[in-house]
Amino acid sequence: MSEAGNDPQTKAAGAYRVLARKYRPTDFTGLIGQEPMVRTLTNAFSSGRIAQAWMLTGVRGVGKTTTARILARALNYKTAETDQPSVDLSVPGEHCQAIMEGRHPDVIEMDAASHTGIDDIRDIIEQVRYAPVSARYKVYIIDEVHMLSTQAFNGLLKTLEEPPPHVKFIFATTEIRKVPITVLSRCQRFDLRRIEAAMIKADLSRIAGLEGIEAEDAALSMIARAAEGSMRDAQSIFDQAIAHSAGNVTAEAVRTMLGLADRARIVDLFEHVMSGDVAAALQDLRAQYDVGADPVAVLTDLAEFNHLVTRMRFVPSAAEDAALSEDERVRGLEFSQTLSVRVLSRSWQMLLKGIPEVQSSNRPISAAEMVLIRLAHAADLPTLDEALKLLGDGAPLPNGAAPRPSGSPQPSGGGGGNAHAVSQTVLQTTNGGGQTMRLVASEPAPMACAPPAVEETPAVPVRSLADIAGLADANRDMALKVLVKRCVRLVKVEPGRLDVNLTDDAPKTLLGDLKSKLEAWTGRRWMVALSREAGGQTLAETETEKRENAFLDARSDPTVAAILARFPGARIIDVRIPDAPEAEGMEIDMPVEAPAEDDDEN
Repeated sequence: MSEAGNDPQTKAAGAYRVLARKYRPTDFTGLIGQEPMVRTLTNAFSSGRIAQAWMLTGVRGVGKTTTARILARALNYKTAETDQPSVDLSVPGEHCQAIMEGRHPDVIEMDAASHTGIDDIRDIIEQVRYAPVSARYKVYIIDEVHMLSTQAFNGLLKTLEEPPPHVKFIFATTEIRKVPITVLSRCQRFDLRRIEAAMIKADLSRIAGLEGIEAEDAALSMIARAAEGSMRDAQSIFDQAIAHSAGNVTAEAVRTMLGLADRARIVDLFEHVMSGDVAAALQDLRAQYDVGADPVAVLTDLAEFNHLVTRMRFVPSAAEDAALSEDERVRGLEFSQTLSVRVLSRSWQMLLKGIPEVQSSNRPISAAEMVLIRLAHAADLPTLDEALKLLGDGAPLPNGAAPRPSGSPQPSGGGGGNAHAVSQTVLQTTNGGGQTMRLVASEPAPMACAPPAVEETPAVPVRSLADIAGLADANRDMALKVLVKRCVRLVKVEPGRLDVNLTDDAPKTLLGDLKSKLEAWTGRRWMVALSREAGGQTLAETETEKRENAFLDARSDPTVAAILARFPGARIIDVRIPDAPEAEGMEIDMPVEAPAEDDDEN
């Protein structure tokens, strides 16, 4: 593959070109990680099934614009021996250099971010009728095509569907969902994939050799991970690292430049947290913070290592990833064999919730320390099902006393408390620190006392929203009762299933709360689903309607109307119908404002 930065003109000019431009691929063999697209295009060109338009999509820096230029070069490839479209671009053609430099008159590149209107598309429509100046095809490359306006897209549809035989369109976008389906249906779509960290690292090593730069393997791994699948990002970070370290790229220099945490220290921090050693975890975090590590980056790396350990548990071959350090590979496998999936899942959830807290805090280091304290504390706690099993067996809970049956006497002796031995599995670490890890799934010592009897809750019938509100009232859950009355519209209720619709002001957790409360109150499993049907009225709306009807009936009653007329200023404040069946009529409470002077005695 020829390098764009090694041409005589660039050397003569003496101007520095960034690595992302200097080592931009010039043919399909230089595209890294996009083999499916290259194979499809190779077969299409060899069989003569060349499309009229292509849509290239993917995240930033994976080669969309570069692929568009290479494709334009392939369409207009012409040498002394070859005069037809070809994907074999090993020999530079007549138009190749001008196309790759973006200055060929028949390859028109347009940035849709700055040319969004229908007038820009009208210019294209008027120009497509003319034949190319010197090349085989007139190629229009429209970058960030999703930025075009709706009118511009509509104006392009007819030309895109039936373009002249000498015109080809190549679109590139990072927001494929914003492109109308009418445009997508007229194009061949290629999704450019994120580039694997191992491939990025190998290419950076190649570039370092071409540039005569010494770069540590760990430093290249850090850059490859920080790029998140973008080759351009990786090359830009590498360019910055070269300037930052004066030509000798070290892991420490990259870590300082990016504010990253040491991967080995992340593994140590993970071990401290999982062993419940709060003091060591906080000390390690503070030490990394003092040398410039961002607390958010530390917790993010901790979450990534947590995910890696979980993945290694099910896919041991994940340890063969070239982007992993030796510490991550060896110790990660050890953790995956000793830590339970429940513990790893719980720590993952806590980290996912803790990272946004640190990001939004005005004291990130303090927030990060609180997250680590919660993690270390939770490492000693059983999961919910483990706790329920221990309670059912009458065994002692970690860091807590064993449950006692109701009415049993207090234990006697020695200060009123008994120490319970809990056997623990101990993991010897290999980092030389002599730390030990306490795993949660331990076998408790048998209890002398008999386990408490568990009474099954009889099933409670639920036939309406009023039944649910009544259950909430009986269980003193006034908050849920109010939400059920105000926010829930019943669609269908069956034994164990409840289909509802919610009002706009309903909290997002209401369905989950309803499910858990119903299961606890009725003694059976429930499925609570959000229906697309409108449902009936809420209980609050029904009560309001009944109240308004009662007031309307009261006002239309002749006796009540006569009373209101007799006492000016009087008003109906409540309407109550007695529960006794023998009672007739209604009780009406009215504040009566008597006249200041009333001499009539009637």
